[in-house]
Amino acid sequence: MQLSFTPLTGDKFIEIKAIYDWYIKNATATFHTEPITLEQLREFIFIDHPLYKSFLIHADVALAGYCFLTYHKKRPAYDRTAEISIYLEKEFTGRGIGQVALAYLEEVAKRVGLKNLVGVITGDNLSSMALFEKAGFIKCAHFKNVGEKFGKVLDVVAYQKEIG
Repeated sequence: MQLSFTPLTGDKFIEIKAIYDWYIKNATATFHTEPITLEQLREFIFIDHPLYKSFLIHADVALAGYCFLTYHKKRPAYDRTAEISIYLEKEFTGRGIGQVALAYLEEVAKRVGLKNLVGVITGDNLSSMALFEKAGFIKCAHFKNVGEKFGKVLDVVAYQKEIG
């Protein structure tokens, strides 16, 4: 399987929204509980931003998912830090794509001058926590019982990696 990353363009938001909507409806990977609009998606996934880059992930010719860097907090003092996210089509999970995407985004982040990456993960998402730990991220926060989805009260954990 050949993986490739292409910068996200505006005409692809419908495709990434479909992937994100699946996670909204079926998983705790996001705390959105209802599908969001394209405009809401554009509030945290950017095109042509100098720091916060977004990419489609292709496995051979198939769209396997998307990954992106976004603001950690919407204040200029945090512009040295980005939150990192990866969303894969369900049939592409568990195939090592997340590991490649995480490494790719880390290289992009270094190239644009970011100094820290943060992954914010639902406490029951053990595979994502393992992915970040394997990539050298350190668990730096654990918020207990802060969210609720599908009738389940959930923790949120944060992982950080200093890259510069």
